[in-house]
Amino acid sequence: MVAPADSTAPAAEAAVAKLRELAPEMRGCAVLGPGGEVLAATAEPRRWAEGARQLFAAADEAGGRPADHVHVATGDGEVFAVRGSGHAIVAVSERFVLSSLMVFDLRTALRELER
Repeated sequence: MVAPADSTAPAAEAAVAKLRELAPEMRGCAVLGPGGEVLAATAEPRRWAEGARQLFAAADEAGGRPADHVHVATGDGEVFAVRGSGHAIVAVSERFVLSSLMVFDLRTALRELER
């Protein structure tokens, strides 16, 4: 796990660890702070930050309002992202994962983080 120094980094690292435990089909994930900074990630924080920013920007633009969650399926895998009041979590999984369960797991981790 990679995490920059931040006062919420331990909680973000715990969220990443919990997601790894709950979702074995997950390839990787990142927890982002209110400014889009990566608080914890499975790898390459800078790449996660830019990808998450672009993902949410595209979803917001397409929907005409801020998206609270995003799901994109491709031939290679699936991307999920959820946003709360101050944080976001983005995850990449294998194909054909049960999307409702993945979104539930991400929302649960996000709620615990924002407590």
